[in-house]
Amino acid sequence: MSAANELLTAIHARLTGDAELLVMIGDDGIRDRLVTGRKLPCVLIGELVSNDYSTSTERGEEHLVSLEICFDVGGRRQAQLVASRLHARLQDVALDLGAYHLVSLLHLRTQSRREPKTKLYIAESRVRAVTEPPLHSGAT
Repeated sequence: MSAANELLTAIHARLTGDAELLVMIGDDGIRDRLVTGRKLPCVLIGELVSNDYSTSTERGEEHLVSLEICFDVGGRRQAQLVASRLHARLQDVALDLGAYHLVSLLHLRTQSRREPKTKLYIAESRVRAVTEPPLHSGAT
């Protein structure tokens, strides 16, 4: 599995293992897409951008992950509360990425908006992770 896939798997496991977060959004509230008919609120694991972050001597990757918090009832305030919880659960934690090494995991920003068409409140939280490949391998 790639470092990006290991990272997403570890983030999902960390968030679904948080009882306080699940009280806020429901047991099935962590998803990778918004499905018609599923209840809100939810946290969508959205965009992932991976970039080469190698130096002249070390290989590495930078991963920018977007987590979208969607609320229909409770509005911006509730979305911001969930965003704060995500920040607390993911800021500079050590996640198990299998053979890969997580160098850092840091919150970049959170911004909120109301979607004009759907009337949903969205808080988008962006995190940045840096990973290194296994020591015994030159591939990422």
